[in-house]
Amino acid sequence: MLAYFDCFSGISGDMTLGAMIDLGIPADWLQNELSRLPLTGFQIATTPVVRHGIQATGVSVDIQDADHSRNYKDIKKLLENCDLSDKVKSKSMAVFKRLARAEADIHGCSMQEVHFHEVGGIDAIVDIVGTALCIEKLGITAVVSSPLPVGSGFVDCQHGRLPVPSPATVELLKGIPVYGADVDCELVTPTGAAIIASLAQRFGRMPAMQVQKIGYGAGQRELTDRPNLLRIIAGTRADSTAGMSSDQIVVLEACIDDMNPEFFGFIMERLFADGALDVCWLPVHMKKNRPGTQIQVLCQEADRDRLIQRLLSETTSLGVRYYRTARKRLAREQVVIRTAFGKIPVKRVRELDGSERLVPEYDVCREIALQRKLPLRKVYETIAREAAASQAAGK
Repeated sequence: MLAYFDCFSGISGDMTLGAMIDLGIPADWLQNELSRLPLTGFQIATTPVVRHGIQATGVSVDIQDADHSRNYKDIKKLLENCDLSDKVKSKSMAVFKRLARAEADIHGCSMQEVHFHEVGGIDAIVDIVGTALCIEKLGITAVVSSPLPVGSGFVDCQHGRLPVPSPATVELLKGIPVYGADVDCELVTPTGAAIIASLAQRFGRMPAMQVQKIGYGAGQRELTDRPNLLRIIAGTRADSTAGMSSDQIVVLEACIDDMNPEFFGFIMERLFADGALDVCWLPVHMKKNRPGTQIQVLCQEADRDRLIQRLLSETTSLGVRYYRTARKRLAREQVVIRTAFGKIPVKRVRELDGSERLVPEYDVCREIALQRKLPLRKVYETIAREAAASQAAGK
């Protein structure tokens, strides 16, 4: 299922959860699923709300016990120890990882040192994990979002009085299309920015689709110039590319003819650690017919500057070209299967004809091969064979 996030009044965690419940997620089911988290003393409350004549769902998290802030390590441990699906854990952790990276960049510290305040509270955890649960429950496999309006003015938080959009929100919105709105309040919260940045494959106009469900989630404020709502439109793609997803990525390129070739392996590892989607070396002939190597890096817009800095600091190149490009790709997701080596994550790829195949992940196979002192080829073949058997059995 495809979901289009129509963020004409911005986005926040409670607006997202409200829209999901308005799409048909039972609040009791969500409360029961969230009870698997090692958290106590909270209750999800839903309220019918009317904004400019539109019926919507408002969501709040009533907290009975005193809440406290958490650091990135606390959040990670909380998610690792909960009894939720691997997919929900992965989506939730991706949101918190983005938040931690943004805060680390702002405060000049490592991600592990980041201390969440507002987003470490129970209500934000419920918003983020609850959204991941709803995405899985509704069977949403692709998300497209409209550009995001940002308000103005100031907002009070743990760090004091900050401009709108807040520094964390601006950091999270790198590479995402935004526009200014003449509204003196916060339209996009850090939690909302992290959720949509993690979920959306692309931003722009609503794609061709057959609409099946529409959900409205209400914001807390009443705005005079627009309904303070998040609208999520869910349905199926209406074109022949139903088996593909589209997004925008950035291509970085640099040519080198004067660097020790032993360095290339190390540089590739650092680029992937910095968020590169793919890295390749291409043989080229440069000026004066000198043989050289072209480095080509694929990345998301938000990671562009960090990867350019890596190329300029780790290689002998004096400049990096970059350009944006569109791509289409087959739908894929990570699933966990049981094998002779234990529970192993593999990639499930959906073909254009609707069939699926399970593909072993190289890094996982490599780690098993090293730990068990087995040939990589045998590990890969074993997992591929057992993945095929698992798929045939419908597991």
